[in-house]
Amino acid sequence: MLGPIVYLLLTYMLASIPTGPILATLYADTDVTAHGSGNIGATNVNRVLGRRFAVPTLAGDALKGFLPVLAASWVLDTHWFPGLVGLVAFCGHCWSAYLKFQGGKGVATAAGVTLALAPLSALLVATAWGATVMFTKRASLGALVGAVALPAVVGGLQPELLWVALLLGIGVLIRHRSNISRLIAGLEP
Repeated sequence: MLGPIVYLLLTYMLASIPTGPILATLYADTDVTAHGSGNIGATNVNRVLGRRFAVPTLAGDALKGFLPVLAASWVLDTHWFPGLVGLVAFCGHCWSAYLKFQGGKGVATAAGVTLALAPLSALLVATAWGATVMFTKRASLGALVGAVALPAVVGGLQPELLWVALLLGIGVLIRHRSNISRLIAGLEP
């Protein structure tokens, strides 16, 4: 049986695996970090290679958060450990050990964590994200709306998880600093 520290380390290392760049390199001989925004996530993969690569990137990045959180109670059966596992998965994706501690913006991984911890909250936040993207055509603005909505929704439905939602939301906002600057300046694509 895995100890909690080993499980957290394993979660970090697995979540650090850069789904988008691996798929792009293996199946399209393309370095997505050298094109578009240079980001490793599904939005840039979609921009560079299209939906065929973006959908599995999105799924892989979400599973990085979902699966470890889902299995966390088998390792340590406490109310707080799955949330900690989710935060570690988020950090692994955003600050990957395999990419010199660079990484994605964490939206899909945060969504996977939230889906495992609070499925109804995940659905409501995803609806807010989807509506924002549909009306504005800006994935970054959808991510920002989702990051702000996450703690509000989770705090209302499952206040015991507010700490996780708040940290995930702040993390997504931090990872989108450059997008926020471009949105304010009217330069966001």
